[in-house]
Amino acid sequence: MCLRSKRIRGAAALLSVLAVLLLGACGKEAAGEAGGGASPPSWVTMQPSGVTGARLGADGRSLSVDTRVPSGGSKCVRDLKAVVTDQVNGAVWVQVTFSSRSMDKDSPCGKEKPATARVRLPGALGKRELIVDHDITFTRDGAKPPALRLCGPLGCRPPATGCTPDSYDQALYAVNAPDHAYRDSQECDGKWLVLDFSWRTGPACDDASDPACSSSLGDRWFFRAGKSGWVPVLESVTAGCRDVQRREPRFPTALCRSLAALPSSLHPGP
Repeated sequence: MCLRSKRIRGAAALLSVLAVLLLGACGKEAAGEAGGGASPPSWVTMQPSGVTGARLGADGRSLSVDTRVPSGGSKCVRDLKAVVTDQVNGAVWVQVTFSSRSMDKDSPCGKEKPATARVRLPGALGKRELIVDHDITFTRDGAKPPALRLCGPLGCRPPATGCTPDSYDQALYAVNAPDHAYRDSQECDGKWLVLDFSWRTGPACDDASDPACSSSLGDRWFFRAGKSGWVPVLESVTAGCRDVQRREPRFPTALCRSLAALPSSLHPGP
């Protein structure tokens, strides 16, 4: 009887110890979930915020692309690389990517630093253009080796200054004309240009005879010829030559003396 009681008490003590151990383990797990159990930010593949330059090696194939990546620690960037994705329409297409944790709100990678990605092209670039990340274009034409020349928004070979529709489009771009602006008139001699343009405004309507549907805003700019296209000189809606010749006395009177004043508010479109 005594031996049996000892066995019962021993079994009960063992169960008590096991229960304490189990509860302790559960407590540690719960503490881990509630406290420091958050997973570290994951690495995300992304494109650089900008591409600042590109260079070719002496072999015409070794390409270095200068870019910017997150900085702030050794764990901000990894796997920076440039990859050739296509060769079509007289251009070589290259994609630059890297992995980073900078998208996490608690990341220390809030600043940027210069970095260079390198790739060997399948063949010499030659006269082809280099397009990086879909919309940044470089060319060897007019460049100072080993650097490639960064092309502008009008392409690598913008239209020459002259009295042509393409050059007028370049002038509109130079003054940041609104989208869908259209030219009303122009006076041009190849060295100087005055350009009137308008853009639609107001509600979209089907009745073209309704002034509310055909109203527009207008503007006038004066330009001089530059090496890379028309250079803005003055914006003015007044008549004649007074304003522009105050700013630029060389502006030809023949191009401005017959100019009528433009309304400064909404006016009927053509």
